Amino acid sequence: MKRAAAVLFVGLVSLLWLALPRPARAFGDVGAFDPRALRVGGVNGPARPSAPARWARELVQRTSAPARVKPTEVRADDPSVVDSPFLWLSGESALTPFSPQEIAGLRKFFSLGGLLLVDDAGVGDDGTPSAFGRTAREQIARVLPDTSPIALGADHVVFKSFYLVRRPEGRVRGPQTLDAIVRGGKPQVLFSSHDIGGALARGATGAWENPVVPGGDAQRERAIRLAVNISMYVLCSNYKDDQVHAPFLMRRRALPVVP
Repeated sequence: MKRAAAVLFVGLVSLLWLALPRPARAFGDVGAFDPRALRVGGVNGPARPSAPARWARELVQRTSAPARVKPTEVRADDPSVVDSPFLWLSGESALTPFSPQEIAGLRKFFSLGGLLLVDDAGVGDDGTPSAFGRTAREQIARVLPDTSPIALGADHVVFKSFYLVRRPEGRVRGPQTLDAIVRGGKPQVLFSSHDIGGALARGATGAWENPVVPGGDAQRERAIRLAVNISMYVLCSNYKDDQVHAPFLMRRRALPVVP
């Protein structure tokens, strides 16, 4: 009788334990694309505040890739700057000089294979860089003094990682290429004089926040496709060897998986 009672007691405890609520684990908490806004050089958030969430939603809706629907922000001097492989720096005004701590944080991020998109939100309609675009290049040169930007043409994988994109475009058409700092054969910094975030920004009512010139809706669609391509490029690249979704995405693209 005692043995039967003990078994019954253990069974009841087990049932109660199974019935207890557990913390939810949302799919994509690990390895999901996070269009993180970088705070550095006096920039306190993205120039187009609604753009990161829109970017994440477009990626989820158009592909099988996971993304954070509530993107995060991070300071360059915060240790968590290395917790995800992508950073997005956008602005309209001149940057202040990066501090030694900010430079150290970004160097560690790049040493692990991270990718930074520098998106000039103040670029003129004719593609003329703003004070932000000019000073961003100067400050990034302090972080990575051993390399200089080169032009990425339409044959680069960034332009065909998901969609076939012929050239970069954003709120403005801008230059025909993205400039990039390439290290170890891979772009680590992309410089956009197109205001990609301006094309993505969408308000709470669902209306687009900025007119796209000169190509209107068709150009906006191409800008969104470029953003999706950048996301897929990030997700399919190795970063600290823990991008858990990379093998799945590589199989979809029929590309070899790097061990």
